[in-house]
Amino acid sequence: MTDKRLTGGIIHTYQKYDPKRIPDPMQPPPDLVSPALNHMMYYGSMRELTEEELARAIRLDPSQIAGLGPSLDALLAMLEERKRKILETYETDGVRKKARRSYHDYAKQIQPPRKYKDYYRQAVREEQIYDLERLWYRINDDQSPFSKGLVQLVDRLSNKYEIDELAANYHFTGRTSLTIPEALEIKAELEKIDELLKQLEEARETAQIAIIDMEALSEFTQPGDMETLEAIQKQVRDMLREMADQQGLEFSKGQFRLTPKAYRLFQSRILERIFSDLQASRTGRHTGPVVGEGAVEMPSTKPYEFGDSVSNMDITQSFTNAILRDGPGLPIRLKSDDLVIHKTRNTPKCATTVLMDMSGSMRYEGQYVNVKQMGLALEALIHGEFPGDYLQFIEMYTFAKPRTVGEIAEMMPKPVTIFDPVVRLKVDMSDEKISESIIPPHFTNIQHGLQLSRNFLALQDTPNKQIILITDGLPTAHFEGEQLYLLYPPDPQTESATMREAYLCHREGITINIFLIPSWSQSSEDIQFAHRLAEATQGRVFFTAGRDLDRYVVWDYVSHRKDIIG
Repeated sequence: MTDKRLTGGIIHTYQKYDPKRIPDPMQPPPDLVSPALNHMMYYGSMRELTEEELARAIRLDPSQIAGLGPSLDALLAMLEERKRKILETYETDGVRKKARRSYHDYAKQIQPPRKYKDYYRQAVREEQIYDLERLWYRINDDQSPFSKGLVQLVDRLSNKYEIDELAANYHFTGRTSLTIPEALEIKAELEKIDELLKQLEEARETAQIAIIDMEALSEFTQPGDMETLEAIQKQVRDMLREMADQQGLEFSKGQFRLTPKAYRLFQSRILERIFSDLQASRTGRHTGPVVGEGAVEMPSTKPYEFGDSVSNMDITQSFTNAILRDGPGLPIRLKSDDLVIHKTRNTPKCATTVLMDMSGSMRYEGQYVNVKQMGLALEALIHGEFPGDYLQFIEMYTFAKPRTVGEIAEMMPKPVTIFDPVVRLKVDMSDEKISESIIPPHFTNIQHGLQLSRNFLALQDTPNKQIILITDGLPTAHFEGEQLYLLYPPDPQTESATMREAYLCHREGITINIFLIPSWSQSSEDIQFAHRLAEATQGRVFFTAGRDLDRYVVWDYVSHRKDIIG
């Protein structure tokens, strides 16, 4: 008997579902900025990103493309079926024998010159293309019959390699034999199918429709399916453009460009990650007010105490207390017990320079990326939490150069141009014929970085001055007047010049805090130098893995601010 409670009728299929107009309300928008900025951090390139490059980097919600047009599962099944039929139709034992016989038969037809006969026979026997190519270069006559024969022999050996690879990578169970050209075509088709299967599976998991090679897929699908799939691709592309615009990625002339808004968003996400690791029971993000003789009045008040400045007096409340004590009437006589003083908050300013090592050794394990990410995180912290503080970034290599926050992502470790185990160079930089472009850039000039920092900090009207030095070891370059010295291995002369600059910093009230990151060449001498440099200015040395650098620097800055206002 039919259950009358069951509803009947037409089941509608929503074929025109638009992911841009009907987004999943439970899913946050995908992060488009971080992949783009991370690409720049690693490669230092301001090259604009295409839609395909951006689509490969981001992650979408797969539910946003579910049920659209031809199912990705259906396309996967169709390609798997095509692959299965090929493997069940052909066999490869016969064509492998043909390829081997073709190679060796042709090798017997070639007559090498007498002096190359033994080498030729060995190369043929070992079946190494590299050996045959070396023999061709030794002949040094590409028009001779022997050289032309070698080219043909290499081609036949290459075919043999391709067919051996086909038999090794795929399990054929059929009986139809193949010719050599047919086997090569089958190999190309199977590899294309495997690549499409990989793309479709990735698209099914990440909704990255843009990664699918539509031209290759069109060889295996019906025209109608391709049109619908291309329409889906366009919908997802439009959705990405809209989200990119919201996150500060401008799209023009077929490419995306990073804007200051994108930088700020990326920096805020770095800070969120850093402070999400903080334990609320131990510390927190905000420094909190310090009550005392400060510059900013707070709404709360306290009774007057001897020594309090009357400039912070709450006049209204003080007169009200006097009236309540003596009653209305003139004159109003104020007594010390009537006085109420506004509590104040100290807002001291801190001036900081950050020396970022971009010498050649910073390529080790991508340490330069961690340094740049730290710079962006620190700038975001000061911009948002301590806008009155002064911050200057300095790139440090053979020279020291001031950098803006917008230039940080472009900075890259300098290429090594001298590979001698011992380097002793002296350059007169006052010589007009000498240009920085011709000087090896990959050395580490901490002395010049400290000198430049001291010059910047001297202009700041605050007693709270510090240098954050991020490096992986000993300095290998320094200035003495206009003379630039490049000395490797690290020399005591360079260390002495660097220490002299550190003492000048200490004399001007500047503290040096060193963050020593690991390096393949780091030794106890690097660590001892870092301690001596920090002790010279009553600073500290931090030992941290590069990936934690941003967290340690930001946390230390917050702690330093607490110490200042406390």
